[in-house]
Amino acid sequence: MQTLKIDFNEPTRLDHYLVKTLDITRNHLTTQIKDGDILVNNQKVKPGYMLKFGDEITLTEPKPKGIDLVPVDLNLDIVYEDDDLLIVNKPKGLVVHPAKSHWEETLVHGLLFEMNELSDVNGQNRPGIVHRIDKDTSGLLMVAKTNIAHQLLAEDLKNHDIKRSYIALVHGSFEESKGTINAPIGRHPKIRIKNAVVSDGKHAVTHFEVLETYSKYSLIKCQLETGRTHQIRVHLSYINHPIVGDPMYGFKPLLVDSGQMLHAYRLDFVHPRTKKAMTFEVPLPEEFKNFLNQLS
Repeated sequence: MQTLKIDFNEPTRLDHYLVKTLDITRNHLTTQIKDGDILVNNQKVKPGYMLKFGDEITLTEPKPKGIDLVPVDLNLDIVYEDDDLLIVNKPKGLVVHPAKSHWEETLVHGLLFEMNELSDVNGQNRPGIVHRIDKDTSGLLMVAKTNIAHQLLAEDLKNHDIKRSYIALVHGSFEESKGTINAPIGRHPKIRIKNAVVSDGKHAVTHFEVLETYSKYSLIKCQLETGRTHQIRVHLSYINHPIVGDPMYGFKPLLVDSGQMLHAYRLDFVHPRTKKAMTFEVPLPEEFKNFLNQLS
């Protein structure tokens, strides 16, 4: 069971708040509210309930049900493919793999439509998935087609031999042009669905470099040395430069409704079979570029 305490005053619908806060679809959320899996002040309410300062939302995990992994044509942007792996450019808003909070269309459903073979190292619900990025983060993901490729890529990730680089638009400006955030990450002590920098957390390191400075924002490049859940989002919030539009770790108001302005733009790794150095880059999504143009 998880608890969220409302610490803001602006009128907000319960369903709108939770869709932005949780990695969950509106349809599934509405079902949970109607089934009583989500309560406000221990009372069953409607999805349109208007939250007030001090309200306490209680979330109970619904009973798991079977996940139907039917192939779905999602018109995926496959950047590269060979017999061992593929690189896909995931759009913002698409969940990577099925989970208790999301049984509907995911990247995995789209991969099953495109591919005849995917690794099963991570189980039947995560075929091919070597690593993940958040639902509302766009950009590059490696997908393994064979178990051997999957195991070798996973080992390279563990050894920090795969470079994952991101572009982020954050609040505020920096005095330094580059830096490193070395701060352990673990579960938030009060809000269990969030992560935070905590003394007993796992080792986490993020490198950043300022690319452009605007009046109230900065465009930065981030490179992960470790791969903790929500790492970049947590680290940037920790140094008081949260990502613009981040519903969980960002400032209010969000400025954008579709999630954080974070894009996994580059992957550098060694091919698991050929041992050839490989680099892939994809441009910023149009929505991201349009927002930047408004700041110029």
